[in-house]
Amino acid sequence: MINKWIAAILGGLLLVPGLSQGQAYPDKPVRMIVAVPPGGPADTLARLVGPHLNTALGQTVVIDNRPGANGGIAYDMAARAVPDGYTFVLVAAGVAINPSLYRNVPYDPIKDFAPITQGISVPNILVVHPSVAAKSVPELVSVIKAKQGGFVFASAGNGTSGHLALELFRLTSATQFVHVPYKGGAPALQETIAGQTQALFSIALAATPQVKAGKVRALAITSAKRSPVAPDLPTVAESGYPGFEVIGWFGWLAPAKTNKAIVDRLNRELVKSLAIPEVKDRLLSMATVPVGDKPEEFARFIRSEHEKWAKVIKAAKIEIQ
Repeated sequence: MINKWIAAILGGLLLVPGLSQGQAYPDKPVRMIVAVPPGGPADTLARLVGPHLNTALGQTVVIDNRPGANGGIAYDMAARAVPDGYTFVLVAAGVAINPSLYRNVPYDPIKDFAPITQGISVPNILVVHPSVAAKSVPELVSVIKAKQGGFVFASAGNGTSGHLALELFRLTSATQFVHVPYKGGAPALQETIAGQTQALFSIALAATPQVKAGKVRALAITSAKRSPVAPDLPTVAESGYPGFEVIGWFGWLAPAKTNKAIVDRLNRELVKSLAIPEVKDRLLSMATVPVGDKPEEFARFIRSEHEKWAKVIKAAKIEIQ
């Protein structure tokens, strides 16, 4: 009986890609594709966990930045990679949203990947120009309705988390306003500071210093619960719109059919790296919140994000060519 049990274990190990007699995964460098250029939260996250992975896996983890097409280039590359554990990808929320925004997206966010773990969540903060006579979300809704469609929201661009946040806000608050998309979060925030636009859902990292400087007023945060990023700031949900949640997020996926033993190994090491005090402190200083969940939990989250934003995008009639 014992011999059969041992034989079954050895047989299972031989089925794991990269594992054979006298060999263990990984036995060569591992590539982490990153869907953004160097700099910014995602790239910083990759480079923070990289040294831990090098040590834990006993191999070099090569960070391969492949920006473009709102992450689509990296996602398609990872989806087509050999599922042997030697290629995985750090994705943004767009991986689950792109198929509803763009035509002919070449990957399926559910079928083409094996989720590993969510790395960080990135809440948005609803800010207004100081001239706007609103100090809460209900007061802002009243101001917007009084403007009769003349209130102006900025965003970091069509299809960004800030744009989707304002569209969800439009639907849930039954308000109408003008949307002005910019090429990035920095110009959108600067135009709101200048008073050219009146409100913005801005990532917390960019908004927080401007709120402290009094250049914009923060009304609420878009996470489901109050965030350690801004613990005194109420959520949009608790401000009268239950269920309202919009977060940017980054996490790791492997190609579909990657052996579960390898996915679990990567999950353990990535979760450990997120809990390292200096890593955790650095991420919090960037106004991001470390997560580190199980593959099954991350899979459910991706599916829920995909379904949620498909409904919002359809209702708001958003389409990007």
